[in-house]
Amino acid sequence: MASPELDALTQALARLPGLGPRSARRAVLHLIKKRETSLVPLLKALETVSETLETCDICGNVDTHNPCGICTDPRRDEKSLCVVEEVADLWALDRSKLFPGKFHVLGGRLSALDGVRPEDLAIDKLVARIEAGGVEEVVLAMNATLEGQTTAHYLAERLERFPLRITQLASGMPVGGELDYLDEGTLAQALRLRRPVA
Repeated sequence: MASPELDALTQALARLPGLGPRSARRAVLHLIKKRETSLVPLLKALETVSETLETCDICGNVDTHNPCGICTDPRRDEKSLCVVEEVADLWALDRSKLFPGKFHVLGGRLSALDGVRPEDLAIDKLVARIEAGGVEEVVLAMNATLEGQTTAHYLAERLERFPLRITQLASGMPVGGELDYLDEGTLAQALRLRRPVA
């Protein structure tokens, strides 16, 4: 039987997405077996991230500095702004390297069932960014769920008073699909064929 400490580590790993109890046990055994090459570097990386992790005041991304690397990147197109539900969605789109602009993380999506209202999301911050000027296109990259589309329509209504091109992801986004689980080809198709919000 494992010690309480190893059992606690296994239980902590089992709570991570994609890992169950069996996978967590295998991971713990691997970390023990490869202590110097796996466990020690993992501990150092976790400690560093834990000490330096911040949420970007501009876009809501999570990074080790504030403002984040995307917001401070001078190569990014200031005129294009992609609005996403969660940080995972931002990372998924940024991995594709197809969107040259900046991002804005809402921190969720509208949901009457879950009690998520517009004031619970970073919508006012988004409006303030657009009011500051310089943005010509807003891409609404919401997940293709009922709540995601409701959020996109709400945002389109809030932003219609600005002289903007408002688009959303087009074909390639399956209904019920979430950005973080899509491959780069699907994301590329969705970004290339984005269309105006009706």
